[in-house]
Amino acid sequence: MANILIRLKKAEDDAAVAALICDSLNVWYKKNRGFEQVVPSAEAATLYARVYDALDPDCCVVAEDAETGKIAGSCFFHPRPTHVSLGIMTVAPEYFGRKVSSKLLKYIVDVAERRNQPLRLVSSAMNLDSFSSYNRAGFVPTAVFQDMTVAVPAEGFPVDAPAGTTIRPAVPEDVPALVALETEIYGIDRSKDFAYFIENKDGIWGLSVLVDDATGEICGFVGSVKDPGCAMVGPGAARTEAQAAALIRAELNRYAGEWSPIFLIPTDAKELRAAMYALGAKNTEIHVAQVRGEDSCCKCITTKRTNSFIRKLDIKVCKLSYNFMNFIINRNNTKVCIFTVWNSDDRLQELNFIRNNNIDRSRANNFIIID
Repeated sequence: MANILIRLKKAEDDAAVAALICDSLNVWYKKNRGFEQVVPSAEAATLYARVYDALDPDCCVVAEDAETGKIAGSCFFHPRPTHVSLGIMTVAPEYFGRKVSSKLLKYIVDVAERRNQPLRLVSSAMNLDSFSSYNRAGFVPTAVFQDMTVAVPAEGFPVDAPAGTTIRPAVPEDVPALVALETEIYGIDRSKDFAYFIENKDGIWGLSVLVDDATGEICGFVGSVKDPGCAMVGPGAARTEAQAAALIRAELNRYAGEWSPIFLIPTDAKELRAAMYALGAKNTEIHVAQVRGEDSCCKCITTKRTNSFIRKLDIKVCKLSYNFMNFIINRNNTKVCIFTVWNSDDRLQELNFIRNNNIDRSRANNFIIID
């Protein structure tokens, strides 16, 4: 068994880390999915260190074989005001099954615990080894996404933005509104990411926003990246599935006739899913969002029981986020967040009176899922 040293990545490690990412992903996907190549070259994989070091210097940990000096594994991580995000983790094929990923993960778990923040990630549901590693470490699945891809024709797709809205490129002045929207919907703050995308020094990023024509309010956004190392639409957030679909189509059209990007959508977003199938999109993989460090003791009840449930607990509903029906409530001085996805209009109207209340959802630490 090799003696593995866990340390922060140095600049001189970048070439080895890029080769590691290329080899690890290509070997796993060839063996488990039959894909010939998912990363075209080690040169293309330099994208990760280039971008992540610019965003978060000294936030990549490597596993070094103390006997040979070989980089056996690496993992990027991203501290944010509301959480720590665990980025791409890869292990050299010859070190598969030797607990390298567990050692890398422990380092980043310790970072999140020292910051007293939840640790978030999105990982492949088709890689049971990584899922089990995260599961054993205390991560709890919170959402399931289907990876889709579509070849964008030269003429692009009809954007079909909802009536009364306009889609335009994001500008630096939009960052506070983007942060407010994502905090409202997902409870996270990624302000530096938005600023980085909009600045676009590399010339590979895109970010579109959907604006309410009457109020000027930003109701959704979707980003994209096109580089030899990654062609993807995302991240994004929107208040309705129709808005999300329009934003995705707009970003797909950014390189019409030139790409077939990957994008992730929630598996339970029926309208959005149908809109993507209508474009000819196909599924390629399943990913799971997971969180470690929040109170994950969840109760699952149906929307039909919402009102009686609220009355029974004698709680005050304090925030509603349009079609997501995301509540933040106070119970015994503890903020509790209740999620319901894609509820009916009559339910929204029934609870519309709470929309003017304002509580910081990012501070919610108990989650009760209403499905």
